[in-house]
Amino acid sequence: METQLISSGFQYTTLPRSYIRSEPDRPKLSEVADYHNAPVIDLGFGDRKYIVQQISDACQQYGFFQIINHGVSRDIMEKMLKVSKEFFDLPIEEKMKLYSNDPSKTTRLSTSSNLQKEKIHNWRDYLRLHCYPLDKYEQEWPSNPSSFKQIVRNYCIEIRKLGLKLQEAISESLGLDKDYINNSLGLEQGQHMAINYYPKCPEPELTYGLPAHTDPNTLTILLQDMQVTGLQLLKDGKWLAVKPFPNAFVVNIGDQLQALSNSKYKSTWHRAVVNAHKPRISVATFLCPWNNAVIKAPSELIEDESKPIYKDFTYAEYYGKFWSRNLDQGHCLELFKNSREI
Repeated sequence: METQLISSGFQYTTLPRSYIRSEPDRPKLSEVADYHNAPVIDLGFGDRKYIVQQISDACQQYGFFQIINHGVSRDIMEKMLKVSKEFFDLPIEEKMKLYSNDPSKTTRLSTSSNLQKEKIHNWRDYLRLHCYPLDKYEQEWPSNPSSFKQIVRNYCIEIRKLGLKLQEAISESLGLDKDYINNSLGLEQGQHMAINYYPKCPEPELTYGLPAHTDPNTLTILLQDMQVTGLQLLKDGKWLAVKPFPNAFVVNIGDQLQALSNSKYKSTWHRAVVNAHKPRISVATFLCPWNNAVIKAPSELIEDESKPIYKDFTYAEYYGKFWSRNLDQGHCLELFKNSREI
């Protein structure tokens, strides 16, 4: 089988044509400034009301925030990044045992984003894992490196606890009962992970690791490589680089939370750029509604007698529509808007 992975060990000196973006669609790296006022929330502060207010402000003004003192140990975070690097450092023949372009597979190694739909590829390989319930999916995960399953299992358990607590705080920040979001999304709400590997790129100004997109899930909890900056977010029409904060996670609002909040909170447009000198790793955990959960805004968030902004839909309907399109094709939520009477 001919590999399509870019983490094959081959050292590229020029960018293959299939990765080169047209001039208007390039990242224009020299124009990107640092995100100096990116919100950082200390979950260990102790004043619940203050933390909830900070989350409300961040979700409305930025669509994301970073969290510290979140309860996940530094050791677990560092081991997760280390074993991720060890996996992508494996010989290509070993990695290819997990390779698949079938998005329905619950454990798979692949490249770019959506090879079936996209015209220009992205400078990324990734390992996609379903993580909940663990007993159902863990057996599918890589056995090499030998420590992979145990380290990833420990990480997944801690991130799920954190994510459910964050959704409680977000629910409160919307003026709802703290259990509203978790109950709406279903007690068996899903959890996926993408371990992203962005190899050194010979011409990073011509391509992306991932182009601009929003996430189709509820929340994304991102663990960043401390050594290499790559995450950029759109704020007021400008792309800004989010520098990794020590022992922090980046929390992105996803499309489901935008719909559930009746657009009070906006899902974040973000992208990943690549580096000419160093590879970069990130670990994104996605909290997702149960497939049959109906996403709808509660009456408390709908003004007067107006319609909610979005039609009711199930997460399975949304996810299917999302993956039927190219990643940077536009905001999938637009397809679920209610018609407005003028």
